[in-house]
Amino acid sequence: MSGKADIISQLQRDILRLQGFRSAQRDHSPVIDLGQVNSVFPDQTFPVGTIHEFLCPVTEHAAAASGFVSALTGTLMQYGGACIWISVARTLFPPSLKTFGIEPDKVIFIDLQRTKDALWALEEALKCEGLAAVVAEIPEIGFTQSRRLQLAVEQSRVTGFILRTSSRPVSATACAARWQITSLPSGIEDNMPGVGYPRWQVELLKVRNGRTGSWKMEWSESRFTVLVDQPVSLNIPDHQLKTG
Repeated sequence: MSGKADIISQLQRDILRLQGFRSAQRDHSPVIDLGQVNSVFPDQTFPVGTIHEFLCPVTEHAAAASGFVSALTGTLMQYGGACIWISVARTLFPPSLKTFGIEPDKVIFIDLQRTKDALWALEEALKCEGLAAVVAEIPEIGFTQSRRLQLAVEQSRVTGFILRTSSRPVSATACAARWQITSLPSGIEDNMPGVGYPRWQVELLKVRNGRTGSWKMEWSESRFTVLVDQPVSLNIPDHQLKTG
């Protein structure tokens, strides 16, 4: 029985590898630590060398997703390699990348007018093995197009992040994971003035061979932290307390 179990286990690992999932412990892939969020992924490892899509139907969602993706990209760039950022309507402020440990001169920005040209540039960039990540802000992507991108990264092992900015109904894609990121108010420590650390409501809507979920997360001290809601403490004077 143990022999059959070993065969089945190996087949499962082979299937995951063919679908773009790798084990960081076995193939020395970059590691992205999302804390308890990692438990929903196959092998409890954030999928790299594959395509992630982020739904950004409104400008506010696109801004939040850009920050979250920048944090992911900054982590990948610590293992070497530059990043290519492709868009047809870029709103990213390059100096803001320093918040996530990225020097703007390590990012190559490609601004194009047509979505068709952006998709071509995206596919070609994903074939470049020396890159840490490729980010694309595009209105829409179809299943056939996403399948071509997935085939490209299965060879190069580059991680791709697609920010879909269209407000139209979402179509099926071959991307390994689908996310939606919205912003949350920053937390200010001890009523100090200024702006707090970036916070997001992170929703994993789909992940191949994994589980979905929703978390509140913060980027601080160069790492992700999952926030846990604290119970509200009511300070009620003793004379107002009643029994019965």
